[in-house]
Amino acid sequence: MTRPDTLELQPGQAPRATVFILHGLGADGTDFLPFADALDLSSVGPVRFVFPRAPERPVTANGGQRMRAWYDILAFGGGAREDEAGLRETFAQVHALIDAEVARGMPASRIVLGGFSQGCAIALGAGLRYGQPLAGVFGLSGYLPIAGTTAAERHAANAATPVLVAHGTRDPMVQLARGQASRDALAALGYAVEWHDYPMEHSVCMEEVQDVQRFLRRVLGGGA
Repeated sequence: MTRPDTLELQPGQAPRATVFILHGLGADGTDFLPFADALDLSSVGPVRFVFPRAPERPVTANGGQRMRAWYDILAFGGGAREDEAGLRETFAQVHALIDAEVARGMPASRIVLGGFSQGCAIALGAGLRYGQPLAGVFGLSGYLPIAGTTAAERHAANAATPVLVAHGTRDPMVQLARGQASRDALAALGYAVEWHDYPMEHSVCMEEVQDVQRFLRRVLGGGA
């Protein structure tokens, strides 16, 4: 299996935790370097950040234009049919990335998987299906993909994994209601979902960075 390319921010010392952040449609791994720089995780200890880069592929909803995408978008909107094959392929690739991180010495219980927009969908879908317990999963401005299969396919190893979901109340790309429905679906499955919303569009704000920072400190043992 071909694993996605990755960019990494390495701490000056041996890392005590790893945080994966997956970018959104048409973006790149470098987009979340400033986000990582804004996080103060000194109470956790040295943290390695890994930014996977989606391959370029034609995106149906954008007229077949090639761009970095974790899966195809057949049409914009919550009612559209999903690219289930593409999603599943990327879930497997992200699992392989986590496996590789475990193989180089980082326990799964010290790994957090997160993402924005399409990256949020992959983080939620792949994280809940992963076969070892992760420290946490967070998803920003996205949704739970192929939600109807989650109950049957989620892995018991991550049944108690903390999940943070956040969304902009004025998001024109992924409607707030879709994020709320994902939150409710996860809660109905028994996940302890931490929810935040902000008066913003399809973007990231400093308040959100601070909420993610608190989440990461909590799940990685660095206090609040």
